[in-house]
Amino acid sequence: MRGFILALQFLTRLPTPQLRHLAPAEMPRSAQWFPLVGLIIGALLAGALWLGSRVDPWLGALLALLGWVWVTGALHLDGLADMSDAMGAAHRERERFLAVLADPHLGTYGVLSLVLQLITKLVLLMLLARNPQHGLQFWALLLIPAWARWGALLWARLPSLKPGLGASLADQVNGGAFWFWLVVLMLCSTIVPMLLVAPVLVWLWQQFLLRRLGGMTGDTLGAGVELVESAALLVLVLWPGYWLPTLG
Repeated sequence: MRGFILALQFLTRLPTPQLRHLAPAEMPRSAQWFPLVGLIIGALLAGALWLGSRVDPWLGALLALLGWVWVTGALHLDGLADMSDAMGAAHRERERFLAVLADPHLGTYGVLSLVLQLITKLVLLMLLARNPQHGLQFWALLLIPAWARWGALLWARLPSLKPGLGASLADQVNGGAFWFWLVVLMLCSTIVPMLLVAPVLVWLWQQFLLRRLGGMTGDTLGAGVELVESAALLVLVLWPGYWLPTLG
């Protein structure tokens, strides 16, 4: 239970009991609960989308997006912005990449990535809210944050590029938890078959990190969560013959 509370504290702004006398290894070990926290986040987002869409799809999308940013504390957006700045300035030089990544200031590439990511999610959420076909858009939104946070369990196994939370996760991520959550999420996704592509999206980000950077950091894990979430939303709204017929 302590591990779950720690994961909830780290990944969300939700109120939790205060834990005392934390051992250094407890935070990394809490990663096995990341997908469950993702399900909790997804439930809040689905509720916000449903509530707002009763008035207008755009309102539903806006409430869901605001809830997404608030409940996560923009944690993963920060990782996306930092990584975008670093990649924009690095020119494939790892030392330069790590130096820019450590810079707390936000640059042009970081700002652009934040703006584009928020616009992308807003529009895709609106398209989901407009399409009640099969009544599955809320179930899909429940699962997408869980899949993205499951991905962090895979990406954390890559070589660490620098000391930090990412490096500590690499040593502590439980292989049993990784496979357990894969099975659970796959079974749940049979209700929304399009989401069975989520492990492929996660794998693609892993391959990008491995081939482009040669490893991962905590920021690249956060960036991956954001990008997998948006990619999964895009898959939903573009799935042939499933969502588009009712968008007219």
